[in-house]
Amino acid sequence: DAATTNPWGFHPRFLPQRVKANDGLVPGDIHVDAVARYLYHIEEGGTAMRYGVAIARGNLYEPGVYAIRRKVKWPNWTPTPAMIKRDPAAYQQYANGMPPGPKNALGSRALYLFEGNRDTYLRIHGTPYPNSIGGRASSGCVRMVMAHIIDLYPNVTIGSMAHLYSAEDSVTSA
Repeated sequence: DAATTNPWGFHPRFLPQRVKANDGLVPGDIHVDAVARYLYHIEEGGTAMRYGVAIARGNLYEPGVYAIRRKVKWPNWTPTPAMIKRDPAAYQQYANGMPPGPKNALGSRALYLFEGNRDTYLRIHGTPYPNSIGGRASSGCVRMVMAHIIDLYPNVTIGSMAHLYSAEDSVTSA
């Protein structure tokens, strides 16, 4: 059970939990709180499923509102040219891509974020590094435990919006 098992040993607050949603949020949309490191998937009836996440390190986190235009099970992954330039030791070996599998950087599932029809190369995805949850670890994406993204994935529809809030616009209550 993704909501109660915790083989990763992280704080229980990062386990999936159904919570009351803020008023006025659109069912089906996703909201990412950069401060608390939570992803909320808004449900009908005023609730949301909340998951713990990791966000991008340093200044690589890109707040904004994005459309989810693509979903992929067991995706391929290729680092962007900017990633390779920034850290060739880590990324050059994957310049031609990394095949799907449990060690793939996008993990078991990926939601692709777009601005209009332009792929931003930002993703909400699984990670083979569950110990990163609650931190700042990625090169721009929102990371989830693989079991949690597998739980979320079938409930997200193409065309839903993903709201990535900055630290200043946190969605958590004071």
